[in-house]
Amino acid sequence: MLSTPEVLRRTGGRPVKSIVYDEATIAVRVQALASEITRAYPDGPLQVLGLLKGSFIFLSDLVRKIERPVQVDFLVASSYGDGMVSSGTVRLLYDPETRLEGKHILLVEDIIDTGKTLQRLMTLLSARHPKSIAICALLDKKLASEPRPELRFVGFQAPPAFLVGYGLDHAENFRHLPFIADLE
Repeated sequence: MLSTPEVLRRTGGRPVKSIVYDEATIAVRVQALASEITRAYPDGPLQVLGLLKGSFIFLSDLVRKIERPVQVDFLVASSYGDGMVSSGTVRLLYDPETRLEGKHILLVEDIIDTGKTLQRLMTLLSARHPKSIAICALLDKKLASEPRPELRFVGFQAPPAFLVGYGLDHAENFRHLPFIADLE
């Protein structure tokens, strides 16, 4: 359990079990991902779509390190509706403003668990005739029991823990942490 004054100040007094990825480790990996993406898309329009809310910090750091022109927009998707269990139907609550046809699409997500929502979202976006579509995830938990969409760019393999920080939340708290921690 980490209860250093700095951690407690940042978490509002809530201790964490451990810091899984510190700020420096995240920064190095984001730079490496940006370099991979720059090499993978040497030409043509690149549209980066961030899945809100969790991806916003990762996405902002990532796009500032990509060394080519990009366009940025966001998606808000829901598969839960009013329930506590996924309905299996993905609805776009916020749809990108830009046209996707003929563009390379890079879908940016904070963490992938089962990948079911992403699989359905890829189908929806593919119907808009992009030149290509790929997924970049900061964390991959690999919880799928069935086929998942291919993750072309992955920051880290996530441990089986409840993670917060760097965009990941618990009840809308802890997104602001500059590190990723295992919540107590």
